[in-house]
Amino acid sequence: MMYVIAGLISFAFVFASVPPLRRLALRLGFVDRPTTRKIHKKPVPLMGGAAIFAGCVLVMLLFIGFTPLTGTIAAGGFVLVCVGLLDDAAKSKGKDFPVWPRVLLYMGAASIPSLFQIKIAGIASPFDGLFHSFPDWFSWLTTMLWVFALINMFNFIDGVDGLASGVSTLSSLTLLAAALIKGQPDSAILAVIVAGVSIGFLAHNFYPARIFMGDAGATFLGYTLAVIAVDGAFKRATFLTVLVPLLALGLPILDTAYVMLRRLISGKGLHRADKLHTHHTLMKWGLNQVQTVSFMYLIAALFALLSIILLLAVG
Repeated sequence: MMYVIAGLISFAFVFASVPPLRRLALRLGFVDRPTTRKIHKKPVPLMGGAAIFAGCVLVMLLFIGFTPLTGTIAAGGFVLVCVGLLDDAAKSKGKDFPVWPRVLLYMGAASIPSLFQIKIAGIASPFDGLFHSFPDWFSWLTTMLWVFALINMFNFIDGVDGLASGVSTLSSLTLLAAALIKGQPDSAILAVIVAGVSIGFLAHNFYPARIFMGDAGATFLGYTLAVIAVDGAFKRATFLTVLVPLLALGLPILDTAYVMLRRLISGKGLHRADKLHTHHTLMKWGLNQVQTVSFMYLIAALFALLSIILLLAVG
């Protein structure tokens, strides 16, 4: 029952807070303006990330209190939302936030989980069942790379109305199921809170979107889901169960791999924004935004189902 209440409160908070934030963004001119690379045809408010962050942090502190897990989400999330809002502010003025300062700040945020001792500590052998711990430096490095990757991956897929918030919903529900199966209540309640804020935002973000989450929201969701995976599904993982979080977050991982490969083949810079993402390709094939998002939801749901089947199979 506690999970249902936490999910409903987080949903209600975001659903109710988005309209006033939207009006404020329009009044301040804090909007994403159309360009040749973007799909939308008119300016769309960009402050959705602030509602997602506030809803998630307030509800998790209400239900869990201050723990290493909630401290990690609050501290790292605050850094990412501040950077994201600066990036979004630059976009609203037709400018680009410098890449390398942003990358360094993302790396700093990705290092925060290890400071709270939330890290990929090792892996259980499939042969003897013994847990083999990683050296501290390797544990820190793998955790940072995982979190840094998910921060960027979710930012990459936020290119069509409702895509990032819908995929976040599916991924968080998958991590919820994994946490419940493994008996990890804190990870489970945080996952349901992320699902709640994602659905609350999706109600305003599905096509035609009335507000965008911007970099602030996309990077925060990617970070939070990455941390939940480290604290939950990656904890005491085996060579097989390590696939669970990879499948739960399979769509952004697959899309990023696809885009990076195409950028390498075309000789473009890996950090350069373009229209090579899966959703761009689907729309070039003739699908509209709703069809594109629905198809990608289906792929994300299949990945989610595979991850749960795998977890149940290996016990």
